[in-house]
Amino acid sequence: MTAFTEKVINIILGIPSGKVMTYGQVSRIAGSPRGARQVVRILHGMSHKYGLPWHRVINAKGQIALRNDAAYKEQITCLEMEGVEVDINGEIDLAKYQWHPLLDPLER
Repeated sequence: MTAFTEKVINIILGIPSGKVMTYGQVSRIAGSPRGARQVVRILHGMSHKYGLPWHRVINAKGQIALRNDAAYKEQITCLEMEGVEVDINGEIDLAKYQWHPLLDPLER
Protein backbone atom coordinates (compact mmCIF):
# COMPACT_ATOMS: atom_id res chain seq x y z
CA MET A 1 0.00 0.00 0.00
CA THR A 2 1.36 3.42 -0.90
CA ALA A 3 1.75 6.20 1.66
CA PHE A 4 -0.88 8.21 -0.21
CA THR A 5 -3.39 5.35 -0.05
CA GLU A 6 -2.76 4.88 3.66
CA LYS A 7 -3.27 8.61 4.29
CA VAL A 8 -6.51 8.61 2.27
CA ILE A 9 -7.86 5.66 4.24
CA ASN A 10 -7.04 7.34 7.56
CA ILE A 11 -8.56 10.67 6.49
CA ILE A 12 -11.79 9.01 5.38
CA LEU A 13 -11.96 6.96 8.58
CA GLY A 14 -11.69 10.25 10.48
CA ILE A 15 -14.72 11.92 8.89
CA PRO A 16 -17.27 12.16 11.70
CA SER A 17 -20.85 11.03 11.37
CA GLY A 18 -23.02 13.83 9.98
CA LYS A 19 -20.16 15.42 8.03
CA VAL A 20 -18.81 15.10 4.48
CA MET A 21 -15.58 15.79 2.63
CA THR A 22 -14.92 16.17 -1.07
CA TYR A 23 -12.71 13.85 -3.12
CA GLY A 24 -10.37 16.76 -3.85
CA GLN A 25 -10.23 17.82 -0.23
CA VAL A 26 -9.24 14.31 0.83
CA SER A 27 -6.56 14.10 -1.86
CA ARG A 28 -5.15 17.54 -0.98
CA ILE A 29 -4.86 16.66 2.71
CA ALA A 30 -3.27 13.32 1.78
CA GLY A 31 -0.59 15.21 -0.14
CA SER A 32 -1.77 15.03 -3.75
CA PRO A 33 -3.78 18.16 -4.67
CA ARG A 34 -4.70 16.70 -8.06
CA GLY A 35 -5.45 13.19 -6.83
CA ALA A 36 -9.25 13.26 -6.54
CA ARG A 37 -9.63 10.42 -9.05
CA GLN A 38 -7.20 8.33 -7.03
CA VAL A 39 -9.44 8.87 -4.00
CA VAL A 40 -12.38 7.58 -6.05
CA ARG A 41 -10.42 4.44 -6.95
CA ILE A 42 -9.35 3.88 -3.35
CA LEU A 43 -12.95 4.22 -2.16
CA HIS A 44 -14.17 1.86 -4.86
CA GLY A 45 -11.57 -0.79 -4.18
CA MET A 46 -11.03 -0.57 -0.44
CA SER A 47 -14.23 0.65 1.25
CA HIS A 48 -15.42 -2.80 2.21
CA LYS A 49 -12.01 -4.15 3.26
CA TYR A 50 -11.27 -1.20 5.56
CA GLY A 51 -14.83 -0.36 6.62
CA LEU A 52 -14.60 3.10 5.10
CA PRO A 53 -17.56 5.46 5.49
CA TRP A 54 -17.58 5.90 1.70
CA HIS A 55 -20.92 7.68 1.80
CA ARG A 56 -19.31 10.70 3.49
CA VAL A 57 -17.22 11.58 0.42
CA ILE A 58 -18.86 13.67 -2.31
CA ASN A 59 -17.81 15.84 -5.23
CA ALA A 60 -16.58 19.44 -5.07
CA LYS A 61 -20.01 20.80 -5.99
CA GLY A 62 -21.55 19.16 -2.93
CA GLN A 63 -23.21 16.50 -5.03
CA ILE A 64 -23.40 12.76 -4.86
CA ALA A 65 -21.34 11.61 -7.81
CA LEU A 66 -22.48 8.00 -8.08
CA ARG A 67 -24.27 7.05 -11.28
CA ASN A 68 -25.55 3.65 -10.19
CA ASP A 69 -29.12 4.18 -9.00
CA ALA A 70 -28.96 1.71 -6.10
CA ALA A 71 -25.64 3.08 -4.79
CA TYR A 72 -26.89 6.65 -5.24
CA LYS A 73 -29.95 5.90 -3.10
CA GLU A 74 -27.84 4.02 -0.55
CA GLN A 75 -25.52 7.01 -0.18
CA ILE A 76 -28.46 9.36 0.35
CA THR A 77 -29.99 7.01 2.92
CA CYS A 78 -26.71 6.66 4.83
CA LEU A 79 -26.17 10.43 4.91
CA GLU A 80 -29.74 11.18 5.96
CA MET A 81 -29.50 8.60 8.76
CA GLU A 82 -26.56 10.65 10.08
CA GLY A 83 -28.56 13.89 9.89
CA VAL A 84 -27.12 15.23 6.64
CA GLU A 85 -29.78 16.93 4.53
CA VAL A 86 -29.69 15.90 0.88
CA ASP A 87 -31.91 17.86 -1.48
CA ILE A 88 -33.97 16.44 -4.34
CA ASN A 89 -31.02 16.88 -6.72
CA GLY A 90 -28.64 14.92 -4.51
CA GLU A 91 -26.88 18.05 -3.28
CA ILE A 92 -25.50 18.71 0.19
CA ASP A 93 -24.87 22.15 1.69
CA LEU A 94 -21.08 22.18 2.05
CA ALA A 95 -21.19 25.31 4.21
CA LYS A 96 -23.20 23.34 6.75
CA TYR A 97 -21.90 19.77 6.48
CA GLN A 98 -18.34 19.87 5.16
CA TRP A 99 -15.74 18.57 7.61
CA HIS A 100 -12.57 20.64 7.87
CA PRO A 101 -10.01 18.67 9.89
CA LEU A 102 -7.01 20.48 11.27
CA LEU A 103 -4.93 18.51 8.78
CA ASP A 104 -6.19 20.68 5.92
CA PRO A 105 -3.20 22.76 4.73
CA LEU A 106 -5.52 25.50 3.46
CA GLU A 107 -6.74 26.11 7.00
CA ARG A 108 -3.35 26.86 8.51
